[in-house]
Amino acid sequence: MSSVVASPESTRTLAKAATAIRVQFFVSGALFATWGVHVPTIKTQYALGEQALAVAMLASGVGALMALTQAGRVVGRHGPRGVALVSGIVWSLCLALLLAFDGYPALLLVMWLFGVSTSLFDVSINAEASEIERLAGRPLMSGFHGMFSLGGMAGAALGSALHAAAVPAQQHVVGIALAAVAAIGIAWTAMLRMQSTPDTGPKLSVPHGALALIGLLAALGLIAEGAMYDWSVLYMEQDLHSRASVAALAYASFSAAMAAARFAGDAVRARLSSVALLRISGALGAAGMAMALLVGHPVVALIGFALVGLGFANVVPVLFSAAARVPGVTAAQGIAAVSSLGYLGFMAGPPLIGFIAETRSLTLGLFVVVLFATVLALAAGRALPRD
Repeated sequence: MSSVVASPESTRTLAKAATAIRVQFFVSGALFATWGVHVPTIKTQYALGEQALAVAMLASGVGALMALTQAGRVVGRHGPRGVALVSGIVWSLCLALLLAFDGYPALLLVMWLFGVSTSLFDVSINAEASEIERLAGRPLMSGFHGMFSLGGMAGAALGSALHAAAVPAQQHVVGIALAAVAAIGIAWTAMLRMQSTPDTGPKLSVPHGALALIGLLAALGLIAEGAMYDWSVLYMEQDLHSRASVAALAYASFSAAMAAARFAGDAVRARLSSVALLRISGALGAAGMAMALLVGHPVVALIGFALVGLGFANVVPVLFSAAARVPGVTAAQGIAAVSSLGYLGFMAGPPLIGFIAETRSLTLGLFVVVLFATVLALAAGRALPRD
């Protein structure tokens, strides 16, 4: 994908494109949160144990990783605009179908396609965001990712409210899916029209060199997001015996804190080096998760999840911006390559937690987040140059 748009972009056109990509990030967060809120619902409807639920999550991770190996080429050939539209619609359809079946094989198929569409949508909107940031000439990526967190907060809060109002889960997921399709379609009209590039790059977006090191940090950071997304609600219900309406606030507290930190993140990135910011992020994330797990009280857990959100708020924006600037690759290829490792943590980390929960306990499984957050803080200086 070329970094040159089809025609000179006016300030007004760029502003519209920035607004459109913020909408896309918000939708992405809301879709993720809606799935997260209904993990207990899916577990009950399909009569799954933790291990079977972990396998379903792994199916999504496999689909995501398969898509990421080709995402750079797909986005380069068709442009972020077209890929975001198609993958966003497919992702929304998968959400609508999550509770439409009774058989476990059907769930696995839907989860696999869920992962494929999620990855393509994610790479396309991040490639668009990096181009808008380049054209604007100032940090914007943290703010874009803040909209993802805001969408997650809104999606989780809405899920909590609808559960308290006894709205059927199937109506909830279908309603969110329809709203997402409408928002994605409207935002698509204002996205940048970028020139495509021939398929001259590597066939697979496999990270190596600097991209591999950045991708490793992304994997460590995204394990925390994946854990919040997949297990926080169930942890509140199952281990802390919270009411469902209270448990649904677990992801909301994490997303609210993350959103606030990301909206302030561009200013922070202008003042702190990437290494210093990632070290602080890892330390705060480890401390917050440890507090949530060791105290074992619902209110303290919500505060701890919020600290995890504050800690990890700017990990992905910093790393994706770095990946988009690696010499010799396009922004889409760099982001896809780093994402292939990053989402190995995001998608494969939660199943790992599930397997530990099945054999020991979910509380012990979630200590994986504490471990990897600590490693992130210690490894930041080796993976990123001091800026």
